[in-house]
Amino acid sequence: DMTILIDPTSATPLYEQIVQQIQRQILSGTLPQGELLPGVRTLAADLSVSIITTRRAYEELERDGYIKTLPGRGSIVSIENREHLLELHRQEMRGWLERAVSAAKAAGVSREEIIEQISRLYDQAGEEK
Repeated sequence: DMTILIDPTSATPLYEQIVQQIQRQILSGTLPQGELLPGVRTLAADLSVSIITTRRAYEELERDGYIKTLPGRGSIVSIENREHLLELHRQEMRGWLERAVSAAKAAGVSREEIIEQISRLYDQAGEEK
C-alpha cells in the first residue's frame, strides 16, 4: 500500500516529494511490480494537492521507467529494469557523498565524524516511515 507524506513547508516542490517517495517505495519493493497506483485525481484529493501536481509526478515517474500508464486502467508499477534504476540511484548517491566529503574535508571534519554523521542520518531516515 502506498504511503505519501507531503511537507508543504519543504523547499522541495510537491510533485518532486511525491516522485521521490514513490521511487523509494518501488525500489524497496513496498510497491511491487504490477501494483495499481491511485488515479491522478484520487491521489490529488488524498494529498490535498492539485491534479496538475500529481499528473506531473506520474509523468516524471513514467518517463524515468518506474510506472506505466495503461489506457482505461490507470498507472501501474512497471520496473522491468529495477537493477538499472538501483544503479542510477547508487551513482547519484555517490555523487552526493563525494560532494559531502569534499565539503567536510574543507571544513576540517575528521573521517570518524563524517562516518558518525552518516550513521546517525541513516538511522534517522529509517524512523520516518
